[in-house]
Amino acid sequence: MKSTSISTKNTQIQTKSRLRENIEAIVVAVILALFIRTFIVQAFKIPSGSMKETLQIGDHILVNKFIYGIKLPFLQTTLISITDPQRDDIVVFEFPEDKDKDFIKRVVGVAGDAVEVRNKKVRVNGVLQEGNYIVNSDSHIFPGNLQPRDNFGPVTVPAHSLFVMGDNRDHSYDSRYWGFVDLKAIKGKAFIIYWSWDKDNFGIRWRRIGHILK
Repeated sequence: MKSTSISTKNTQIQTKSRLRENIEAIVVAVILALFIRTFIVQAFKIPSGSMKETLQIGDHILVNKFIYGIKLPFLQTTLISITDPQRDDIVVFEFPEDKDKDFIKRVVGVAGDAVEVRNKKVRVNGVLQEGNYIVNSDSHIFPGNLQPRDNFGPVTVPAHSLFVMGDNRDHSYDSRYWGFVDLKAIKGKAFIIYWSWDKDNFGIRWRRIGHILK
């Protein structure tokens, strides 16, 4: 009877030990995942077509949160500054008009830049901005006094701010409409598509998976 009792106690102790090890492993995994998501890399899904053709609706991207510095969560205080966003970077940020929403756009102007749009053509510091990522699908040109889509500025980007636009220029709600993005609102730089789902055709866009964003 004593031998059976000791064996049972040993089994219980081993079971508790394995359970504790499993719980500790899960806790460590959760903490590690939260750390990576908060400071290193975060995943986002593209819900709209404002960045077409660079980004399609249904693309899932990874965003480098480390590249622009290590920030304290919620406070958005930068502990370690590495570099600031540069022109042409694709950035994810808190939408200035609704902090609960994340937007993704391309940086057009940084602090001190003069940005102007004339008949859909964008100039920064007087230099015409060109790139094969720019899409203008509407031939109609709106005057500036009607709306800022095709004729805007010039404006000078203030300190610690960015001027951003979507690549799908005629269908993007961006800095032309609501102003500048504070650097504190930047969450990171988009760098790769890791998954892409075409809901209209109910299929995977295999060719887009692994595409490096530029």
